[in-house]
Amino acid sequence: MITIRDVKTILTAPEGINLVIVKIETSEPGLYGLGCATFTQRYLTVHSAIEEYLKPFLIGKDVQRIEDIWQTSMVSGYWRNGPVLNNAISGVDMALWDIKGKLANMPLYQLLGGKCREAAPVYIHADGRTKEEVRENVRSYMEEGYRYIRCQMGLYGGKEQKMIKPDNALDGAYYDPKVYMRDVISLFDYLRSILGSEIELLHDVHERLAPIDAVRFAKLLEPYNLFFLEDALPPEQIEWFKTIRQHSTTPIAMGELFNNPNEYIPLIKDRLIDFIRIHVSQIGGITPAKKLISLCESFGIRTAWHGPGDLSPVGHAANVHLDISSINFGIQEMNKFNDAIQEVFPGTPKVINGYVYPNEKPGIGVDIDEELAKKYPCTNELPTWTLARLPDGTSSRP
Repeated sequence: MITIRDVKTILTAPEGINLVIVKIETSEPGLYGLGCATFTQRYLTVHSAIEEYLKPFLIGKDVQRIEDIWQTSMVSGYWRNGPVLNNAISGVDMALWDIKGKLANMPLYQLLGGKCREAAPVYIHADGRTKEEVRENVRSYMEEGYRYIRCQMGLYGGKEQKMIKPDNALDGAYYDPKVYMRDVISLFDYLRSILGSEIELLHDVHERLAPIDAVRFAKLLEPYNLFFLEDALPPEQIEWFKTIRQHSTTPIAMGELFNNPNEYIPLIKDRLIDFIRIHVSQIGGITPAKKLISLCESFGIRTAWHGPGDLSPVGHAANVHLDISSINFGIQEMNKFNDAIQEVFPGTPKVINGYVYPNEKPGIGVDIDEELAKKYPCTNELPTWTLARLPDGTSSRP
């Protein structure tokens, strides 16, 4: 029996974004696995959960018993399904699947049922201060082979909007929802008139609208034939997706903030969304993700795993293995990695002509240079976009 000898937590930020990696070392010399446990805004808390609670719980356990380890880790603290513990468990879970693949001498997708496709199409982000700047960024990506492009103007909620704030207004990322809606409708009208219908366009609301405005927004976007509209509502308002469905045919993607199955099960069983946008580490890793894939398949819902910069290359590679082996795959969000992160993480997924291919190495296929990782320390600072405010200073969903 091969057992868990040690559990290490590696913190690094080669792109200036805090990443959390779990390394499980085994009783078999030289055999180890890597997993992603990244919760950027609370990385130190995840580190503590792994080092102080999961590590002593895991030492000596059989590395082959992935399901049992996942289940017992989830309930061992009694309360469960929160972002800190879920990410901590994900790091362990992915590392164990990585080890399983190495023991089988197979890439992970083979253990998940084998290929349904050779590569996964991805979408990339095009932002800009003006419509013209967004258009040029979209064209640039099209020239690189991308056919699915998320378009924003001023990132989330818009920027450089004219607004009158109250005296003594608190600091924050201010935006005006009504101005944002008008600007985005104008943006897509402009893009479709210039680019035509051959390119797939996407947009991320990032929860920044009141529910009734989100309903109207989805309807107003219908003429522009979006591939999907993402996160039109916060998790606290998922009942409103029924109203969106009744009034709009714009495809809907949702899920990156979900932690608990009770949040996404109603949307799936009632067919209120078209794409599930779960952040895989946020729900606990590969073990729950492969079950979620099967659930979504039964209800005609496709996957579109969250894949931003605050996901490590290990997590991105895990996404790709799930994409390749899932019949109901839809699209994969992808980050453009800088040179530093590719050096720290040998085997980082690469995009070729708009497709990301699985790494054919055993397991997840990504390694880490621990010494080089130390050169990019994490910083305990909140990103400004998490402190969103309405024009009168009211705190808003980010």
